[in-house]
Amino acid sequence: MDSVESSQIHSIGYDSATNTLAVRFKGKNGEPTSLYHYANVTPANFVAFKNAKSIGSHFYKHIKLFAERFPCVCVEKMPYTRQASK
Repeated sequence: MDSVESSQIHSIGYDSATNTLAVRFKGKNGEPTSLYHYANVTPANFVAFKNAKSIGSHFYKHIKLFAERFPCVCVEKMPYTRQASK
């Protein structure tokens, strides 16, 4: 997984053997949260995503909107949790 410059995405990774895109999202304070795997992502899809001017916009316009083409599964659920005040 590689960290990326994005307000909503913390890091991304890609497995070319299985054509799986891994996306870890950011919480409200920029902390890493849930990890999702997206299937059927070609190497060309990944290169376009990784090199996009806006990683978040590209993800929402070209991957997330096409759930039938790129089905996803939540691999790790890490909801935002508040830290208790001392």
